[in-house]
Amino acid sequence: MKSMLRNLAIAAACTIGAGVHFAFAAGGGDLVVFDWSGYEDPLLHPAYATKYGAEPTFAFFGDEDEAFQKMRAGFKADIAHPCSQSVVKWREAGMLQPLDTSKIAGWKDLNPGIMAMKDLATTADGKVWFMPFDWGNTSLLYRTDNVTAEEAQSLRIFADPKFKGRVTIGDNVDDAYALASLVIGLKDWTKMTDAQFKEASDFLRQVHKNIRFYWTDDTDINQAFSGNEVDLAWGWNETFVTLKSQGVPIAMNRGTREGISTWVCGYVLMKDAPGKLDQAYDFLNAVNAPAVSSYMVTTFGYGHGNAAGMAAIEPKLLAERGFDNLDKFLDKTLFQQPVAPELKQRMIEEFEKIKAGY
Repeated sequence: MKSMLRNLAIAAACTIGAGVHFAFAAGGGDLVVFDWSGYEDPLLHPAYATKYGAEPTFAFFGDEDEAFQKMRAGFKADIAHPCSQSVVKWREAGMLQPLDTSKIAGWKDLNPGIMAMKDLATTADGKVWFMPFDWGNTSLLYRTDNVTAEEAQSLRIFADPKFKGRVTIGDNVDDAYALASLVIGLKDWTKMTDAQFKEASDFLRQVHKNIRFYWTDDTDINQAFSGNEVDLAWGWNETFVTLKSQGVPIAMNRGTREGISTWVCGYVLMKDAPGKLDQAYDFLNAVNAPAVSSYMVTTFGYGHGNAAGMAAIEPKLLAERGFDNLDKFLDKTLFQQPVAPELKQRMIEEFEKIKAGY
């Protein structure tokens, strides 16, 4: 009865604000995880179900700004899964509570490069707010039967009039401005000037002329590629891995002249978490387990936050997924590290205008 009442309360909370209902995957225990669709996969946290005999309850969001607004409106979760560029905003809004790293097995095995990102996992006062879980790329995906490898050497192809109505990019302000930043030659978007912001926004307006639709999840983009509705996408590793395995003629070019974007996502502990903290830490331990690394790389095409687990993966698989030479991988990368809240808000407002045709 307690679990039933709690799930009903959660469902009611999801209608707060704009009247949008979240999709839920009902689970057991007292833990609510606010996540991206697809991450409810039990093989990403097998030890949790082994211990509790049931899955957590998952609620899903389409993007982090949506998730932020819903939580500000009253939705309650124990754990959420934002990406690097949103952690500062969530933390400064008072939505998070620090992590007790002594309760997280393998904390010292987390990827040192990610942990060194300024103002992400740890703040200057030594408090820890974020546990990296997955990382990957947003890069150029294209149908090899409609686009030549030569044409796909530059990210400027997204604005080529030849592909009018055959382009999709994510309905995601961070990925959009990562694309535009790369095109204008900017690898560190935390240093974006007013002139560069205008140049990047102008490029996105050119891309908008070619847009068939702005995708919101892998289902959208996978169906569009499979149905030959689009030729080009600014998309994630998982789309390439999934469609390639289905025989769709698709390629992912991580070596464009302008480079690629790399994002890092992970788990945070919500300040007003209604569940039990021991279950929350059991979930964090489960997703950080080294055994999860191989499944993450194989199935999703993403890197796992646990560097020890990544190091144990067969070199051939790492090479197939593009993770075999990290020095080369990082050389032409724009990391989606946190930007100043003022710049992020400016990006959000401008991207909405661009999508509306202004």
